[in-house]
Formats: sequence, C-alpha cells, structure tokens
Amino acid sequence: MTTLAAATWPDIQDRPLVLVPLGSIEQHGPHLPLDTDAVIAEAVTTRVAKLLRDEPVFVAPVLAYGASGEHQTFAGTSSIGTDALRLLLVELVRSMSTWAGRIVLVNGHGGNLAAVTDAVARLRDEGHDVAWAPCTGDDVDAHAGYTETSLMLYLRPSAVRLDRAEPGETAPLEELWPTLIRDGVGAVSANGVLGDPSGASADEGARCLEAMAAGIAALIRAGRADARGMLQRAEALAS
Repeated sequence: MTTLAAATWPDIQDRPLVLVPLGSIEQHGPHLPLDTDAVIAEAVTTRVAKLLRDEPVFVAPVLAYGASGEHQTFAGTSSIGTDALRLLLVELVRSMSTWAGRIVLVNGHGGNLAAVTDAVARLRDEGHDVAWAPCTGDDVDAHAGYTETSLMLYLRPSAVRLDRAEPGETAPLEELWPTLIRDGVGAVSANGVLGDPSGASADEGARCLEAMAAGIAALIRAGRADARGMLQRAEALAS
C-alpha cells in the first residue's frame, strides 16, 4: 500500500485500485474534535488498503470538507454543501479514471450521502469503474457517541476531552430523522451528541476499526454495486 500523495508518477502502473476517504469538518459534541469523521475515514481506508495487499492499491488524501449543513448551528462546522461536494467527486473521479482502474469512495459522514450517491450514479453512467462503501458496522451509534468516541480514543486520544463527554439525545435515529432533516441536529440535541459516549474505550475503538475495514475489504474483493453504487454482498443483491 502506498499513499497517493507520496507517490511519483512512475510509481503508478497497471491501473491500480484507488481508495478515496471522505470525511467532514463539523461539530462532534463538546468532547470530540471537528475533524473526527476525516480522521476515522482516513484510518479505516488505510487499514482497508493493508488488507488488500495482494493487489496494487493507493490511498488518496482524505477529502476533509463535506456536506454538513445539518450541523451548521454549531460553531466550527465548515460545510461545502451537497452541490459542491457532488461536483468535486465527479471531477475528481473523471481525472483519476485516466490512470486508475477501480475507484472506491470510503465515506465517513452520513451527510455526504446525497452527494456521493448522485456523483457515483452519474460517473457509472459515464462508464467509470467507481463505487462507494460506508464506514459502518453492527451496533454503531449515530454521532459523537460510544462508537466515534472509542475510535478517537484509539486513533488520537490526545484530542478527546473525556472530561467534557456527556450523553446527548439517545432516541432511535428513525424517530429523530424528520426533525433532524428539517431543522438540523441542534433541534434534537442541545450538545450535538446523538448517542452516549459513556464507557467508550480505545480497545473498543481498535475492534470497531478492524471490523469496519474488514467489512469494506471483503466488499471490494467480492461485492457488487447496487443501484446507488454502494458495494453490497453479492448474495444480498441476489435476494
């Protein structure tokens, strides 16, 4: 595995697989840094590349700015919006496709989904070999709770303010979704947390990172893209 930024052009041969991590710069409660999604997406993508060591693969620099309008009432949130992100992804993949083989976007922020699915659908219609996969897994909570706090305790413990960690809104996301979409995260959680960081640990973060990466690596090896360009297990698409 080589990072794309560190490569020289003669290093890139045989139309390699390119993994592009997508994150955001947005509030993550009073205890996690604004670049949490970018840090996690980059770490997961790097681990995926190491698991795919049997083929040439490059990890592109993380796209740290995303579509985070739902968090805009919280200071520090820096969003480029869905339209700009969609255009960025379309132009980036068009450029990479001149020398890359397959391109997989590894998305670490839910607010990016509209841009990612629209961009990938357009690119696939143009004939580009591109798909996407989310950084997710079983029992992953929504935002700045147990899962993300554990991951950051593992990846960058010095950035976690555990003395500020507190529960936020813990109702199921499907109950919150209509208000959240209409009025933003601040309308459902005063501290910006959707979940409860209590009990988070670096050990759990390490386990979660490995599970996320292993799941994505398996999809890249043997999965197929669904109608939205999202990689799925072949048997799931056949059912």
